Amino acid sequence: MSLPSSLLPGYLSDAEIERNVAAALAEDLGGGDLTAQLVPADRLARASVISREHAVLCGSAWFERCYGKLAPDVTILWRVRDGEALLPDQVICEIEGPARAMLSGERASLNFLQMLSGVASKTRRYVDAVTGTRASIVDTRKTLPGLRLAQKYAVSCGGGGNHRIGLFDAILIKENHILAAGGIAAALAAARKIAAASGRCEFIQVEVENLDELRQALDAGAAMILLDNMNLEEMRAAAGIASGKAVLEASGNIRLETVRAVAETGVDRISVGGLTKDVRAVDLSMRFSGIPAREAD
Repeated sequence: MSLPSSLLPGYLSDAEIERNVAAALAEDLGGGDLTAQLVPADRLARASVISREHAVLCGSAWFERCYGKLAPDVTILWRVRDGEALLPDQVICEIEGPARAMLSGERASLNFLQMLSGVASKTRRYVDAVTGTRASIVDTRKTLPGLRLAQKYAVSCGGGGNHRIGLFDAILIKENHILAAGGIAAALAAARKIAAASGRCEFIQVEVENLDELRQALDAGAAMILLDNMNLEEMRAAAGIASGKAVLEASGNIRLETVRAVAETGVDRISVGGLTKDVRAVDLSMRFSGIPAREAD
C-alpha cells in the first residue's frame, strides 16, 4: 500500500518514492541476497517493528514500497501513522509474508523509516521549542543527495515548513547575486522580471547581513527578507524596522538551545539546515517471531 495521494505534499509523487526505493534496493541487493537463500523459498514469517525511543514516525510509504517491490503478498499492519508520536517499546507495524523477502527488505526499509523519522523527530523538537511565538520552523536545501523531497516531507511530518525545493521554484538573492547585479534594488528588479518570465517562481527572497541592507531591501519593496547570521539584538531591531512590511527569516548557526531566543526577537520564520543535514536515525528494530499459524496448520 502506498501513501494515499491526498496525504502527499504537491512536490512529492509516487514516482519519486519508487525512484528512492529502487535505488536503495539496487545498492543493497545487487545480484541477489545470498544469505536469504539459507531460508527455504516457501517459508513464511511474521515480524514487528518496534521503537526504542521517543520519536515521530515518518517514512511508511518508503517502507511499504520496499516490500511491495520484493514480494507483493507481504502484508503490513500499521499501528502508528506518519506524523504521530512514538513511545519506547511501542509496536509501529506488524509484517507477514515470505521470509526471504522480509529478510532481504529489512535493511533498506528500516533505513528509510529510521532516517525520515529522525528528521521528523528533530523538526518536532524545534517546533515545540518555539511554541507560543510567531515564528515557524522551515528547512533548507542542505539535504542528503537524492533524498531531498523525502526529507522535506519528513520536515512537514514534524510540524515544520518547507523552504524552496530547489533552484527552480523560487529566487533567493544572496551576497554574490547582489554584487553581480549592482546592488539590492537592482537585484530585486531583475529578479521580478525573471520570476514573471518563468511562470513558476513561488517567491523572491533577499538576504541581508546588516540593518542598512535591511532598509535597502525594504525600500526596494522586498516581501521576504533573510537575516543572515545576525545576533539577537540585530534581529530584534530588524523586526522593529520591518514592522510587518516583509516576512523576516532568521538563518545561520541556529541550534535547539538558541532557537527560542531567536523566535522571541519577533522574526516570522527560522530556517535550520541541521534538520536535514545532521540526521540521527531513530532507534527502531525489526523482530521476527517465526512461522505464521496458517503455515503451521
